[in-house]
Amino acid sequence: MLRITGSRQSYAWGTRDSIPAILNTPSDDEPFAEYWLGTHPLGDARIENQGALSTALTRQPELLGEATVEAFGGRMPFMMKLLSAGSPLSLQAHPSRTEAEQGYARESLNGVPLSSPDRSYKDDWPKPETVIALEPFEGLVGFRDPIATAELFESLGLGEELASVIGPLRDRTTTPALQEVFLDVLSLGERRHLVDELLGAAVRHLDAPGEVGLFARTAVELDEHFPGDPSILAALLLNRFQLQPGEAISLGAGVMHAYLRGTCVEVMANSDNVLRGGLTKKHIDVDALLQVVRFEPTEVKVLLAEGSDGIYCYPTTVAEFEVWLVSPTSAEPIDLPRCDAGRICLVTSGEFTLKDDDGELILAHGQSVFVGAGEHIHVSGHGQMFMSTSGA
Repeated sequence: MLRITGSRQSYAWGTRDSIPAILNTPSDDEPFAEYWLGTHPLGDARIENQGALSTALTRQPELLGEATVEAFGGRMPFMMKLLSAGSPLSLQAHPSRTEAEQGYARESLNGVPLSSPDRSYKDDWPKPETVIALEPFEGLVGFRDPIATAELFESLGLGEELASVIGPLRDRTTTPALQEVFLDVLSLGERRHLVDELLGAAVRHLDAPGEVGLFARTAVELDEHFPGDPSILAALLLNRFQLQPGEAISLGAGVMHAYLRGTCVEVMANSDNVLRGGLTKKHIDVDALLQVVRFEPTEVKVLLAEGSDGIYCYPTTVAEFEVWLVSPTSAEPIDLPRCDAGRICLVTSGEFTLKDDDGELILAHGQSVFVGAGEHIHVSGHGQMFMSTSGA
């Protein structure tokens, strides 16, 4: 077992207190958006008194496990994060493995530096992800059924010009309609006044019951952070969701999303590839985004951990990672599932004692450990500990 510490990411949308509270460290009153536990070059975890986690795994690939090394070339395929949003993240999607390899190669051949703010592909990996709420967590994910979206827009009482922009949602088959309207609202140009028209209509419906009121409030909330931004219209094509603590969602390649607020554990493939379409001051590459987005209606599927006796697994179907929750129901020690791959464990509340053949390690909340492949671990304690490992 190797005690590790993660890497801080201070994006402007982050909260200031939530992650420091989990890590049991003082807040410095600056945004603390994400805490990375993994080996990505932009945020490599550190082993206590030993240096970078990636260096240790390069020297001792057996810690990752034979199947993981064979499947992923000696690279740890997953990353665990704490993420805490005080304001909306960008409207975005992530590429498949093939799309990531092609996009990374294309930008590299074009001489775009990895550090460039104009670069979309920071690596050649996909970025499927699972988000597990630690508090009520809200966001937008996947395209709503286009007919339902058209009805929501129309319920606000649109003017003729904006109604014509939304009209294809009713008049065309699903995929072309979503793609046409999405691209149109991201390129309003001289028609930016339509955003103000929408916001004026939304303000008049903030207290409307049900989906209409939520739709109107979403528009107004986004405008508070991105005044007059045409991508507000694009964001309103998506489903809004809220997770309660312990609930999760999983996102595959090409699914449009934008997290709005809340704190979560996020486990993903070891990538930082984000293709943005709006709601951000960062690089927007609509052409690259359109190459990966799945223009099809998507239902929000809330996932619950499955298991018993203090060990629970979130259902995932990707090769890069699995996600577990350890939350003992008694004082009796329990055995972590035997695993032939390396694991990362992060305690988000309480305190845990981990024992193996070489000794024991006590993890207070906010502390984390890398467990090598094949290690047999006994756990006792209370609270919540999340564990991620390769899904290969």
